[in-house]
Amino acid sequence: MRRIIKPYLITSILITLISCTNQTPPNNDVKPALDAISRIVGSQNIYKFELTLNMRDADSYSINVTNNKIHISASSQVALCRGAYDYLSNACNSIVSWSGNRINIPEKLPEYSRRVHSPYKYHYYFNVVTHAYTMPYWDWNRWEKEIDWMVMHGIDMPLLSGAHEAILLRVFKKIGLSEDEINEYFTGPAYFPFNRMGVLTGWSGPPPESFFEKQIKLNHQIIDRLNELDMHPIIPSFAGFVPLAIQRVFPEEKVRELVWGSVGFEKKYQAYILEPGSDLFIKIGKMYITEWEKEFGKQEFYIADSFNEMDVPLSEDSVTALKELAAYGSSVYRSIQEVNPDATWVVQGWTFPRHKKDGKLFWTTERLYALFSEVPDDKLLILDLANEYNRLAWKIEPSWKIYDGFFGKQWIYSFIPNMGGTTPLNGPMNLYAKMPFEALKYSKKKNLIGFGFAPEGIENNDIVYELLSDVGWTEDEGSIDLNSWIEKYCMKRYGIFPEELKKAFEYFNASIFNFNSTGHTYQESPDRKYKNSVNNLDKFRKGVQLFLSVKDSCKDNALYEVDAIEYSCQYLGIVADQLLQEFQTSGENNYALLYDALEIVADIDRLLESHPNFRLENWIAYARNFGNTLEEKDYYETDARRIITTWGGGGILNDYAPKTWSGLIRDYYIPRYKLYYESKKNSIPFDLKSWEENWINSNDISKIQPFKDPVEKAYALFNKQNDKH
Repeated sequence: MRRIIKPYLITSILITLISCTNQTPPNNDVKPALDAISRIVGSQNIYKFELTLNMRDADSYSINVTNNKIHISASSQVALCRGAYDYLSNACNSIVSWSGNRINIPEKLPEYSRRVHSPYKYHYYFNVVTHAYTMPYWDWNRWEKEIDWMVMHGIDMPLLSGAHEAILLRVFKKIGLSEDEINEYFTGPAYFPFNRMGVLTGWSGPPPESFFEKQIKLNHQIIDRLNELDMHPIIPSFAGFVPLAIQRVFPEEKVRELVWGSVGFEKKYQAYILEPGSDLFIKIGKMYITEWEKEFGKQEFYIADSFNEMDVPLSEDSVTALKELAAYGSSVYRSIQEVNPDATWVVQGWTFPRHKKDGKLFWTTERLYALFSEVPDDKLLILDLANEYNRLAWKIEPSWKIYDGFFGKQWIYSFIPNMGGTTPLNGPMNLYAKMPFEALKYSKKKNLIGFGFAPEGIENNDIVYELLSDVGWTEDEGSIDLNSWIEKYCMKRYGIFPEELKKAFEYFNASIFNFNSTGHTYQESPDRKYKNSVNNLDKFRKGVQLFLSVKDSCKDNALYEVDAIEYSCQYLGIVADQLLQEFQTSGENNYALLYDALEIVADIDRLLESHPNFRLENWIAYARNFGNTLEEKDYYETDARRIITTWGGGGILNDYAPKTWSGLIRDYYIPRYKLYYESKKNSIPFDLKSWEENWINSNDISKIQPFKDPVEKAYALFNKQNDKH
């Protein structure tokens, strides 16, 4: 059964240690790691762990069990936690996941001895936009759980939002911008990552004034905890983006327009960047770093992306353009370095191999080299985010080969396992288990210093992130054997691995876990007639059938219940998608197909009411809890509803971030389809965009009772559709 563990104060832990063991309390130097482990295993188990910091061998830990104690020696607080999780996972078949923890620590501890040295100095986590699609309104309680998840999985370099807007607000006020001018610049909180990257201004904004105070307070809590754990967060800095009103304050200052593709936003929402080499660029950047470090303390890594996913405004003359790129890079670097000489500029690298202009790759080796040319090798860090996309989607060489090992600059190998925070079970697991080792063995890899993963949204696909965190702590052995890894994963998560589960995962690995998905047809606007991209191979159906066949052996296993719901809902969603596509392609006359599809989708919604994470009410609760007044709560809810539905601009981003969530399905996806097609059938005018906007501005979620036994219901619903199809 899933054990629900509440956090405990360290004082109670120490009392437990003394009363249960009559031993001296542990040294304070391991206290942060001990606290984190205790929040996972509980005070009744923490006395079994003895921790020692050993700084001599970096990025390593060792585990030994003697006298019924788990002795862990490690190079850092995070490595201590990773060592503890190694023991819990591999010796005790325990797991820590977003959908729940399963902790099994027997009284007589299993013997276990292991020494691990990571091939990487840093273990990176998050995407800039994870802060849009998962956590724009998280409170400290949720953040504390995430930080505990990070350290147990060996992550020491998270990319944070860092109260960027609150600090930038102070700086903009100091240089003379008015409150109205600043308000026109800031987006809503769910869109802040796009504001930070200079692709969008003003949309869904501005937030209430009280937001910035809360942002500062929350960031203090996050940074304080990360500092205790000796982590290396990446913090936003100034990338040159300013309100157009900057020219009122500095009439001689020139700015350049930025254009974010063909996404449908009016010109008033586009961003502007200061000229390359501008003294004001460096001045504002220095003011930002000074203000941030005055509030939160000195940091190591600052991210600034001046041209992520955007056309770069350069002179037409190629020689001049290269000088301008060098000036942009120098401006960002100097604005950080002149305040904090020890800091490193961090830049996202995924845009470089994919950005094209006039059908040609814009970021040639020559141009990218120019951008970084005035930055010392040890003061730049490139996040090479999307290695799987280079291979699977763009069919090109890895960026680290295209760009000559990134010219000797520091870089981190990474994947993007999720786009838009979508929830289908998917991901090329076999590729994840093998590809990173290719880079480790590459003779020209130069300054590869880290491994990580940069999902656009989390709280999905637990299995993928469990694998990726293991990759970061696996020495160069060529790859991870996926079959044996999955056997261990099932033992941790379900406590069993019969032949049926083995065969089920063989089918999954040949279908959903060999594929990247986005969403279902029923989640797409009905006027677009998109076909779903969720894998619908027959192998997946066979896998679900086998997975559900072991339900009686997993009674009262909360994690099996979660996964049974997800696998079943994905299969049912594929069936519904096929019915909708048949309805759309056959002339939209057979309404029985439409209603059959929507009935299946309604069953999906009710099954998901028993899921711990896949519920609209969770998302809305976080948003509303950020508000002090009813007006603020309503504003935050609207902001949160918008980004998971129409997104904005009326263009290609509509439904970019669909969620398979209870509440969202029954209140948005089902009625949208039904009203749209019934209005066509009855020749009644229906303004789809107005209906979507009304839903975004509403503030209620219809109620529904979950199924009494969701696993049995999932089994019955699967069999019903399996028999038909």
